Amino acid sequence: VQLQASGGGLVQPGGSLRLACVASGFTLDFYNIGWFRQVPGKEREGVSCSSDSDGGTYYSDSVKGRFTISRDNAKNTLVLQMNNLRPEDTAVYYCNAQRGNLNYWGQGTQVTVSS
Repeated sequence: VQLQASGGGLVQPGGSLRLACVASGFTLDFYNIGWFRQVPGKEREGVSCSSDSDGGTYYSDSVKGRFTISRDNAKNTLVLQMNNLRPEDTAVYYCNAQRGNLNYWGQGTQVTVSS
């Protein structure tokens, strides 16, 4: 069972990045999905999540209107589209899939927003 993250990197303020996590060993469309981020010295914070049961989504106030969470069931992948990036979005981003007491994390991908 694995979530393999990709898509991080260095981008200028105002730019965009697309993060993806490919799930293997389980079927993603039965799971709640989410993205979290963490900077050194701070706790991991929730960025966005999506419910499997009703498709409802949540975004933190800091990313609302700029980030979009989605899933591609055909590719067993969860995606975070990040637009209009700001320096304060710099962090390691982690994907997550949860169902009952099953909880899987990706390995993290670094996003750096800097000019």
